[in-house]
Amino acid sequence: MAYLFIKFLIIYDRMLFVKRDLILLAGVFLLMLGLLPFLAPIYAVIIAIGIFFGIKLFVKNRQKFLEKQIGEGFCAECGEKVINKKCPNCDKTDNSV
Repeated sequence: MAYLFIKFLIIYDRMLFVKRDLILLAGVFLLMLGLLPFLAPIYAVIIAIGIFFGIKLFVKNRQKFLEKQIGEGFCAECGEKVINKKCPNCDKTDNSV
């Protein structure tokens, strides 16, 4: 029994689930249970799996997009995008004065 528990922990560690993935999994499971009275179980499972991976794909693409847009961050004073650890607006005015 302990061996199976350790194997489960090793597999769980490799899956790299974060808290929001577990919440999404619980929500999709509840959606699947809600679909069962109206659809055959196999269709409910297929729809739930499709929604789970569709949302995961959307979130991953959105994170890549935001990382590309934000870059190194934003300036706290003017809100401009930071490039090479310097703000184009604030550092330009500091150097010219």
